[in-house]
Amino acid sequence: MNDEVFVEGLRFYGYHGVNPEERVLGQRFVVDVHLTADLRKAGQSDDLEETINYSAVVKQIRAIVEGPPRQLIETVAEEIATTLLAEHPLATSVTVTLRKPEAALKGIIMEAAGVRARRSRGGADHRGGASS
Repeated sequence: MNDEVFVEGLRFYGYHGVNPEERVLGQRFVVDVHLTADLRKAGQSDDLEETINYSAVVKQIRAIVEGPPRQLIETVAEEIATTLLAEHPLATSVTVTLRKPEAALKGIIMEAAGVRARRSRGGADHRGGASS
């Protein structure tokens, strides 16, 4: 199924990172999430119960990104993916893109560094992107 519920460009402030200053000062994180599901019933019934409520998705993502500090953003992305699949049984897979727009690398200017985690209920999982 190629249907998706997605939220993109969510901005939260968190304290994740390996460097001590990241865990003390914090930084912005930008999150995109795509959940694959069969949305035909929702489209035919006009019933919120037949789809994935993106308002609930945003609240769950926010709780994780603004929650306890993690060293790796891979861990944050994994927790988002795992939580969303557990909380939204209609979803068959999820792709989480997590960016650090102010990632500090000495002498380097970039738009962002981040990770992309793809998880599915019954099959192969794939991950790509840069580490934290």
